[in-house]
Amino acid sequence: MNLPGAIALVTGGGRGIGEAIARRLAAGGLRVVVSGRDAAALEAVARAIGGVAIPADLSDRDAAAGLAAAVARDVGPIAVLVNNAGIAESAPLARTDDGLWDRTMALNVTAAFALCRAVVPDMAKRGGGRVVNLASNAGLRGYAYTSAYCASKHALVGLTRALAVEFARSGVTVNAVCPGFVDTAMGERAAANIARATGRDGREALAALSPQRRLMTPEEVAHAVWSFLPHEARGLTGQCIALDGGQSA
Repeated sequence: MNLPGAIALVTGGGRGIGEAIARRLAAGGLRVVVSGRDAAALEAVARAIGGVAIPADLSDRDAAAGLAAAVARDVGPIAVLVNNAGIAESAPLARTDDGLWDRTMALNVTAAFALCRAVVPDMAKRGGGRVVNLASNAGLRGYAYTSAYCASKHALVGLTRALAVEFARSGVTVNAVCPGFVDTAMGERAAANIARATGRDGREALAALSPQRRLMTPEEVAHAVWSFLPHEARGLTGQCIALDGGQSA
């Protein structure tokens, strides 16, 4: 991997973890394309990092192929794919309706699958590339009231491992970062849900899950993503790294 000037696509790149990843990759010399549903947020990030914004709604399976084609046509061949777009909704099993299940699977799993299918074979033909999936430590363990979310993240971990083995000889590596709770708007919503349900301080409750007694930061996630990219990381593939202050241990 010759990183300076290489093209990276970061989905969900308009805010939070995706924005932090886009900034880290741009700081490392990559030309970053950010994608997501909020065109104004994407444009702001793209301007800040000298990148490119291409809006896409990846909850629509067909959008993935169109996004990959647009990047290839307007920017160039994708060398780094970061599947960060995702949603997190919680509900007891009895209230996990088909709509919640379907939209969680569509964005957390199917979008990553469809983008990998559109991008990775071409990476392999060119002799290499990097895929990093943003899973969760909920892809490594179970949490109550999150059956759809946990199932989707376990599926993303399985996809990561399967593709890593399939493309092991091609020069393409496929890995996942599995954060615990991160200090983002999504984390704030989880904290608010806890506060409403229990009357406890939601941020403190989430922080207490980690032996470090804190939430992770978007910049820490971005660093973990970056660590998979250099040539010296070519032996790292099929890895699903827990970034949760020791919670998974």
